[in-house]
Amino acid sequence: MHRPSDIVEMAPCLESDAPENTLNVFLAPNVEVDFERLTRHVFASSSCGLCGKASIESVHQSFPPIETSFQVKPGMLLGLPQKMHAAQVTFSKTGGLHAAALFDENGTLVSLREDIGRHNAVDKVIGESFLKGRVPLDRHTLLVSGRASFEILQKALAARIPVIAAISAPSSLAVEFARESGQTLVGFLREGTMNVYCGNLAL
Repeated sequence: MHRPSDIVEMAPCLESDAPENTLNVFLAPNVEVDFERLTRHVFASSSCGLCGKASIESVHQSFPPIETSFQVKPGMLLGLPQKMHAAQVTFSKTGGLHAAALFDENGTLVSLREDIGRHNAVDKVIGESFLKGRVPLDRHTLLVSGRASFEILQKALAARIPVIAAISAPSSLAVEFARESGQTLVGFLREGTMNVYCGNLAL
């Protein structure tokens, strides 16, 4: 799927044991799905080096690396956590939710979604942009409230997001993925400091 018109309808799956948490997604007749490429292949390895390389190569078959001159200023990045925190309405009441926030090139908050799962929050914020026709998000920054994992970098690449920042740490596989995908990855973005793991900032 590459555009909102590829989706005809999304509806609860009434045959499921949990219809409130299960959706049927109906695609347009002209949309072809290669289910073989969607099959998960899991490799057992103590170092996970094989798993990482195979996973990155598999993702790049569908979503090539980003080629862009887009950069953000460090000062703009340092101000994003406060903007995200101010918009976390449910977190302020419960203290128990993750958030994903999307900012434009000027550091303006475009979208924020919360969820008990950090991956779900990312799905929500990217999904909203997809349905509203905003993708590709090639001049945007994605900020996540927790760790930056390989899967989050993968989802950002699919949406063509060039800059990903996390309040906490990135995984080593996420750093490798970002480096090979042409993305800028920032971690530990909090309290006026940050670590830049790969990519470039506008100085």
